[in-house]
Amino acid sequence: MSTKTVGFWKQLTGGLSRTASRLGNGIANLGRRRLDTATLEALEDLLIEADVGAETASKIVSAVGIARADYEMDGDEIKTLLAIEIEKILAKAERPFSLDASKKPFVMLGVGVNGSGKTTTLGKLAGRLQAENKRVMLAAADTFRAAAIDQLVAWGKRVDAPVVAKEPGADPAGVAFEALEQAHKLKFDVLLIDTAGRLQNKTALMDELEKINRVLKKLDPTAPHAVLLVLDATVGQNALSQVEAFAKVAGATGLVLTKLDGTAKGGILVAIAARFSLPVYFVGIGEGIEDLALFKARAFSRALVGLQDYTEAS
Repeated sequence: MSTKTVGFWKQLTGGLSRTASRLGNGIANLGRRRLDTATLEALEDLLIEADVGAETASKIVSAVGIARADYEMDGDEIKTLLAIEIEKILAKAERPFSLDASKKPFVMLGVGVNGSGKTTTLGKLAGRLQAENKRVMLAAADTFRAAAIDQLVAWGKRVDAPVVAKEPGADPAGVAFEALEQAHKLKFDVLLIDTAGRLQNKTALMDELEKINRVLKKLDPTAPHAVLLVLDATVGQNALSQVEAFAKVAGATGLVLTKLDGTAKGGILVAIAARFSLPVYFVGIGEGIEDLALFKARAFSRALVGLQDYTEAS
């Protein structure tokens, strides 16, 4: 296993430790036993507690039961079977994160409710792209909150990326337009635009996003080229309604799940993948710039159930 893979696995298992501890300990407490009806029901309850969702948990456990009906198994064998079935669900959400090189700058909107980690995620993504020799500009179009502007400016300084920002209350579309104008003129590769997340007022949010899209298209008819929805894992099942709303209101094209290190509800990603067809590009597993990890279905499924080993090929 490469040093890079070991580092990623350590980050991921650390980030999912609270979920894995609850789920893994619950499985371990079952002891060595047959996969009879009582055991399968107990496994289903554990998955529901991890926020996998009742319907998805039932499908996973049913598949496990069919595969090994009445076999006697120990905890790690049960975890492995669960991981296999979870990976099948997550696999459709694993797609490579890439930028269309023909779009310069490549314009991405960051969307999500306030407190989801949206601004922080865009800052981390800027740092990641800069490390890949991309010239990145940030735009603080969440002008509703002064804290969001200050936070993005701070991230810009941290990752050495310029930030287009105005005073609180400024027109978000105007900020986005000016940022794209500058990014074009200065030949930046990527423009990341932070937007407001007032989902409780969907009409205002939709009007604001539509206006941002409209003014961007005056400079680039194909912009925005991607809409990244940032979700907070700690909200559990509420994340499903957020995905549904932002898919309709903002046209989300991909997902990031943050704050996995602060929740025992990491299974919500399984529920999201089972219900929606959107790709999951990254998972947030800590506060550092390096703690925005590419989503890998196999690694995530094994870390989720508390398995202690991982290889890319196996």
